[in-house]
Amino acid sequence: MILMYLFETYLDLRQHAALKLPTLPKTLEGVISQEKFEKSRAYSLDKSHFHFLHEFVTILIDSAILFFGILPWFWKKSGTFLPLLGLNEENEILHTLSFLAGVMIWSQITDLPFSLYSTFVIEARHGFNKQTIWLFFRDLIKGICLAIVLGPPIVSAIIVIVQNGGPYLAIYLWAFMFVLSLVMMTIYPVLIAPLFNKFTPLPEGELRLKIEKLASSLKFPLKKLFVVDGSTRSSHSNAYMYGFFKNKRIVLYDTLIQQCKNDEEIVAVIAHELGHWKLNHTMYSFIAVQADAFAKKLGYGSALRAGLVKLQEENLSAMNTDPWYSAYHYSHPPLVERLAAIDAADKKEE
Repeated sequence: MILMYLFETYLDLRQHAALKLPTLPKTLEGVISQEKFEKSRAYSLDKSHFHFLHEFVTILIDSAILFFGILPWFWKKSGTFLPLLGLNEENEILHTLSFLAGVMIWSQITDLPFSLYSTFVIEARHGFNKQTIWLFFRDLIKGICLAIVLGPPIVSAIIVIVQNGGPYLAIYLWAFMFVLSLVMMTIYPVLIAPLFNKFTPLPEGELRLKIEKLASSLKFPLKKLFVVDGSTRSSHSNAYMYGFFKNKRIVLYDTLIQQCKNDEEIVAVIAHELGHWKLNHTMYSFIAVQADAFAKKLGYGSALRAGLVKLQEENLSAMNTDPWYSAYHYSHPPLVERLAAIDAADKKEE
């Protein structure tokens, strides 16, 4: 654990040095305004400083918990709590649930100051936070309630499998977790996500027609097209798709619609995401540029370029990135690499 912390801190230091660079990468000169660059640099450095502190405190707490044997001690204490409720402390399921409840309370208490500071200081300082303190704690309480509802049956099932699995324990556990993941992926967008955000169908109009036409041309089984009210919590923007087999959905953040200059930029971003689906991608960090190339072949090259730049600017994403850090952490290559790949394809065509 400590070795991982040291390795990731080394990468963080490399990234911090890149963030401190006072000039834009050459690829972004004339593309990103100096004002946006300065704002992005300040935001990224603020997050980097906070990340160093958070990770240092976390490794200290986790190391102390292991070194002083806090977990075995708390396991015994959580068992003595059950008789006070008239429950059998010898019942492994009840004992485990009592233990995990205490761990959840501890993690919520220790992480709360960092969540509050990140949301209401850093995000607010740079104009991203849109939620009130009431909405923050309402989401927190909803998350705890979900854990209370969903956690016990899942934990109980795992314990029963461990107790009775015998030599086929690994297979039974794998099968259970596989089915559970499918169930959760099915119920999350229908039952859980709406508890936190409002999902409304994208209104009829040019944007909807263009997205539906694109999906149809690729034989993407689009069933529903939503707009999510991300602006109630943050001005960051995004888009994503999900669903199984013939029941696919696309979700656009309302902030994405507000920030992009025209429909083509939004459709180009969707074309990139559909490229991942069409090309059967899973590890985006190594093949995201292929999805960009896919969108470009569909005729969205210039719009995708403009859309990527707009997202980078509006989200104040890091302009200068360390290659080791981005390879390890990023799900997609940095903007510089993606624009360079698009430009290289243009030159090759010429």
